[in-house]
Amino acid sequence: MKEYGKKVWLIPDCFLNSVSKNESISHEAICVINTTSREAKIDFTLLFEDREAVTGYGAVCGAMKTHHIRMDKQVNAQGVKIPRDVPYAVLVESNEPIVVQYSRLDTSAAEMALMTTIAYPVE
Repeated sequence: MKEYGKKVWLIPDCFLNSVSKNESISHEAICVINTTSREAKIDFTLLFEDREAVTGYGAVCGAMKTHHIRMDKQVNAQGVKIPRDVPYAVLVESNEPIVVQYSRLDTSAAEMALMTTIAYPVE
């Protein structure tokens, strides 16, 4: 199969809401597709408006696989979870070309809202 994707992606508008008004928990996911014949090691760098960038988050996506990475379950190498109620952006870097989609489920109101978009691929 042909290899698709890029090795660097940007997601500018991320936000983990702490409020949930129903059974589902507000969360985000970074979904990736790896169409290569090699495992993809993925690193996340979080960028904030008013604090230093945070590194050490990551995931692995197997060859010819997809992986839905829940950001509310991420813990970096120093044991730090992604903060809720704080706007941030994500730099996604992979050792293999991947395709990246970002989704947010907001359950802060009784009517849930789902937003999804393809991340910005960097040349």
